[in-house]
Amino acid sequence: MAAAGPVSAQTPQQLNPVTVTPPTPRPSAVQRGSESRGPTKRVRRAARQPAPAPKPVPGPPPLAATAATPLNSSVIAGSASLLGLTVHETPATVEVVSQQQMQEQGYRTTTETAQGATGVLSGDAAGAPAGFSMRGFTGSEVTTLYNGIWIGPQDITSRVMDTAGLQQVEFVKGPNSIMSGLATIGGSVNYVSKQPTTGPIKSELDGSIDTLGTYRTHYGSGGSTTLPGLDYRFDVSSSRLNSFIDGDYQQLNNVSGQLNYRVNDSFKVFGAVDYKRDDGRAYWGTPLTTTTFSGPFSTHGVVAGTATNTFDGSTIGPVTVDSRTLKTNYNVADDSTGAHELWLRGGFEWNVNDSLTVRNQAYEFGAKRHWYDSETYAFNTGTSMIDRDRFFVTHKQRVVGDNTDVIWNTSFFGMENRLATQVSVSRNDIQFRQEGNPDTYPADSVDVINPTPGLYGIPQPNIRNSRLDNAALSVEDRLKITPMLALIGGIRVEDLTLSRDGLNFDGTVPAGQPFSKTWNPVSYRGAATLEPVKGLLFYGMYATAYDPAAAGIFSVTPGTSLELTSARIYEAGAKIISDDKRAEATVSVYDIKRNNVYVALTNAVSTLAGQVHTQGVEFAAAVRPIDNVKVWGNVALTQSRYDDFDVQTGNTPPNIAPIIINAGASYRFNEWRWPVEIGGSVRHVGQRFLAPDNLTMMLPYTTGDLFAFVDVPGRDLWWQGLEKMRVSFRVRNVTNTLYAAWSDPGYPDQVYLGAPRTFELSASARW
Repeated sequence: MAAAGPVSAQTPQQLNPVTVTPPTPRPSAVQRGSESRGPTKRVRRAARQPAPAPKPVPGPPPLAATAATPLNSSVIAGSASLLGLTVHETPATVEVVSQQQMQEQGYRTTTETAQGATGVLSGDAAGAPAGFSMRGFTGSEVTTLYNGIWIGPQDITSRVMDTAGLQQVEFVKGPNSIMSGLATIGGSVNYVSKQPTTGPIKSELDGSIDTLGTYRTHYGSGGSTTLPGLDYRFDVSSSRLNSFIDGDYQQLNNVSGQLNYRVNDSFKVFGAVDYKRDDGRAYWGTPLTTTTFSGPFSTHGVVAGTATNTFDGSTIGPVTVDSRTLKTNYNVADDSTGAHELWLRGGFEWNVNDSLTVRNQAYEFGAKRHWYDSETYAFNTGTSMIDRDRFFVTHKQRVVGDNTDVIWNTSFFGMENRLATQVSVSRNDIQFRQEGNPDTYPADSVDVINPTPGLYGIPQPNIRNSRLDNAALSVEDRLKITPMLALIGGIRVEDLTLSRDGLNFDGTVPAGQPFSKTWNPVSYRGAATLEPVKGLLFYGMYATAYDPAAAGIFSVTPGTSLELTSARIYEAGAKIISDDKRAEATVSVYDIKRNNVYVALTNAVSTLAGQVHTQGVEFAAAVRPIDNVKVWGNVALTQSRYDDFDVQTGNTPPNIAPIIINAGASYRFNEWRWPVEIGGSVRHVGQRFLAPDNLTMMLPYTTGDLFAFVDVPGRDLWWQGLEKMRVSFRVRNVTNTLYAAWSDPGYPDQVYLGAPRTFELSASARW
């Protein structure tokens, strides 16, 4: 959970064409572990593809074109570049998961959208849900954005979020601070909201239920109003996500809307509001036991190795997951987690002339979050019981900011040139109240098989106040030397000032506070693209990134390192798409180094690791050989190591898999009166480590899903106003594989298990 001290808690492809309109930028997802929270960064701005006289695209923070290719490469990923380039044109590895893919592949939450993306892992740690692992980095080293806006470290601000209100999710791989500012080391994940569309009003109603009791409902509508120039989008959803773990659930409610008003052909204004609320109870992982204790109830193929008891330092091993505990929740009876979040956004877009576009967006974000739990569990080999702690955190956060973009299409000595600049300013205030009495650790011990939940007890809060003021200037340019060869470069200059103060539970002032610190990082990106024949693009790229060295930005204190880490990437790759747009493939190789790195030994202690060095190869392909067949697959090979570290040199960071393979296919019977589509997907994830010490292995696993759709045309429905209705049946984890899906390195004695086989029935109507 997002704490405030030096605590470290913790694509598939879219196949059928979908038209998406550009969204306006929005804040990012957040974390939960230490009291880090950061500035809201840039908002991507896109310009329309230049022709002889390049002309910017009108519309709010543009985002997507038409997704008519198997890997969505014709879509604009606004979080990848200020220049409004399509995925195919962008000199980096970028994947876009569209709303259509989310529906077809059954991605219910933002965490699940990673299940088909190349080389991406994800997990819902109780204190830092919706966390991602990419290219050898994880947690807050992968930035989460909302419509391009950063609101703080992932482990503090992120929440479980339903995908019903999203237009697309963008995965941008590798260091990329020029776009996202702080912490974009492994890459960024950008959530893009559904946008108003111009034209007839279209509405949809969706619902589903599964064998765990999870249900989802969503209603959405958008189009042009009777007032000329005024378009709208409205979405409301409610979901209850039930877990296979006793008592674990999340209730999600969301209402969002946006209005776009075209004052005239060149000037548009917009306003948007988004309210989210989640409430529930948490699963903090399943504690590891020893094979000696569990005996015949020891599971195989889930974990291996040894672990270290967080409380007394004793060795636990050989470790196993006891089959009698696969549904057991070790939390207290009065545990609670929840959040309220409100976004307000507004701005304009002005096409000054055919070559110049100016966009502005002002925004305000407010959030209140809380966690009351027993979080840390460790098997005690002396007592054969589970030792537990108590911990609570509450957040009160407010972010205000403004982004102004200017896009200029011109020529330079007869060569086509596009220049984009962004000026962004923000203030990010957050107050943490968190358990401060060290004598509450551990609080008690419970039985392994039949734990008595007990109650939290009396909270004794420390208070920490943090404010991050941010001003940034970003400049990016693409110069087409020839129609085949382009040079792309950019720079971001930032001014970050952190101010902190606080009060301990006993009335004392924390050591080193109040204090303030200013940083002025500069990040770069340089690239070249070569397209010798239409549809075949080669690229090479270099980029840099930065992040606080020892903790999230809101956990930095004079007692920790006040410096920033530096990271850089070398990447080369190729992208190819067939002339008929039915086949597409990408391949990339990369080398990333991050210097001055600290790693967490526990959820309260970090140590210097020196450097993380990651190398890898990624390949993705998709094809529609005929209209009713879709085939896709991807593979990622990753090697990530700590270097120059006195204890853990050569170790692999947590949650990093050396190999990830995804594949899927479907066949559609179009000739039937009610078309039917059947398909499935398979996912293989290699061995990962639970913590930086690499003592505990989470073993490889393979899972598969199956689905079937039946599309009932409007002519056969009771209400002729319906365009069509789809009824779907899905089997998740069809082989009922037992596996360790994720770990939170701040809790090194427990793992998050993957869900067992479930069956789901859903229906959707369009009119």
